[in-house]
Amino acid sequence: QVQLVESGGGVVQPGGSLRLSCTASGRIFGINTMGWYRQAPGKQRELVATITNAANTNYADSVIGRFTIFRDNAKSTVSLQMTSLKPEDTAVYYCYVHLWGDGMYYWGEGTLVTVSS
Repeated sequence: QVQLVESGGGVVQPGGSLRLSCTASGRIFGINTMGWYRQAPGKQRELVATITNAANTNYADSVIGRFTIFRDNAKSTVSLQMTSLKPEDTAVYYCYVHLWGDGMYYWGEGTLVTVSS
């Protein structure tokens, strides 16, 4: 079993910042890619940012220059630093990991980010 626990969501005003974190635990045999998706009300889940085990990153166009993803391999943690937040960033944010060992993707339960004045 692999568990992902997210933290850091909340309510923030437009222009503000939040940092999300996600820690993986359990039967982890080599983490390949880690990342974040989000799902806004009434919309499909969309990619926010990913990072490979070689620290190569990929971002959605809408967050480039505002969000930064980074990982701590020793702690099996991926984080998302979000700045200059906009109301359209409001969504449930989900972290995931892709494992080398079993080739599976595992997901967290999500953390809500609300950007509102």
